[in-house]
Amino acid sequence: MTNKPPLPDFDLSHFTPYRLAVAADRTSEELARQYRARFGVSIPEWRVLVHLAKPVDGAQTVSVRDIEARVAMEKSKVSRAASRLEAAGLIVKAQDAGDRRLVRLALTDKGRALMADLLPLAMAYQQEIEARLADAFAGLEDGLEALLREVSAR
Repeated sequence: MTNKPPLPDFDLSHFTPYRLAVAADRTSEELARQYRARFGVSIPEWRVLVHLAKPVDGAQTVSVRDIEARVAMEKSKVSRAASRLEAAGLIVKAQDAGDRRLVRLALTDKGRALMADLLPLAMAYQQEIEARLADAFAGLEDGLEALLREVSAR
């Protein structure tokens, strides 16, 4: 029998990356149940749509690459979601004029109408989270902002 090295005393339930991932998954799924039932939209589709609803810097379109970077979602997932949304008539795809390797996405009128109904649902869910956390919410926001800034700088 071999000697097994002792393992450090590790408490997963207090490991911040794990807790952040679980909290993100659970809150995302809680909201997703609402928009999935009402609008038939999946989480990856929601993430694409919401980035197209408010493009950064007033742009009219957003590239698949930009969405992938902002959402930390694999390019293949973004592309599959975009294909489903295009098939449903919610977005249009076009090649970037300056870089033909880039695919740019934009909402159609049908997509804008869907987001006009879906975004208030998301905003109400945000208010619900704020109410649940009460006084702790401001600290959470500050902590998340600091963590995201720090991790992004590396």
